[in-house]
Amino acid sequence: MTIQQLIKIFDDNLSEHYTKNEIKSFIYILAEEFSSLSKTEILKKPDTEISKTITEKYLQALEQLKNNLPVQYIIKKQEFYGLNFYVDENVLIPRPETEELVDLIIKKEKKNKFKRILDIGTGSGCIAISLSKNTESEVYAIDISEEALKIAKKNAEQNKISINFYNFDILSDKEFCLDIKFDLIISNPPYIMNREKQEIKKNVLDYEPHLALFVKDENPVIFYDAIAKFGNKYLNTGGKIYVEINEYLSKETINTFNNNNYKKITLHKDLSGKDRFLEISKI
Repeated sequence: MTIQQLIKIFDDNLSEHYTKNEIKSFIYILAEEFSSLSKTEILKKPDTEISKTITEKYLQALEQLKNNLPVQYIIKKQEFYGLNFYVDENVLIPRPETEELVDLIIKKEKKNKFKRILDIGTGSGCIAISLSKNTESEVYAIDISEEALKIAKKNAEQNKISINFYNFDILSDKEFCLDIKFDLIISNPPYIMNREKQEIKKNVLDYEPHLALFVKDENPVIFYDAIAKFGNKYLNTGGKIYVEINEYLSKETINTFNNNNYKKITLHKDLSGKDRFLEISKI
């Protein structure tokens, strides 16, 4: 079977589930993973033969895509800030917006040689590892999920990065497990309200960990309140907090930090023009 024939099979079977551009992106991702074929090679040589064994891999992936399994979970991989990360259903798939957050921090704070950085709710470890790779800081990362921490540790080893990982629930009343302070705290916490679930695509809703996505409608800024309180105790004076936020809750999130005695807060929009990040200074 040729790659062109495979593309037609994918088009015929997935057109009810996905857009043409999405289907093309699946083919390009799978072709690189299964056949080491680049997009350019596919376009230049559509008659490239695919062996029967490898064709079976494509067809198995096709069935998984029909069941809304994200392609990143199929190949167990996602690129983030120029690095490759292992991902499965225990961690969120790193998003372009979070990549923007990392880029914002690296560009804005390159003159500030922060000694210690903490990533709250590290998941796959993409933020912590990317910041460690691009700064000279000592990086710490926490998560409530032991399974997520296993993956984050695997990704740190894969990318030859040393991170201090700890199992800790930011919402608990327990004292933090380390008696140290940080110069920079970053977090992309759960911020999607339960009532927004109807807007979420099935491939996210059915497979990505709800623990890392959703918050109760009654208190959607609960994690930001916890991060603010944590920062009051564990962030050095002159330090900063950066968080990714729900575009619909920017005012509420800003108020949460204001109510916890943070007075210098800057709202940043993402590349789509949506309210997406807060930069908070501890004066």
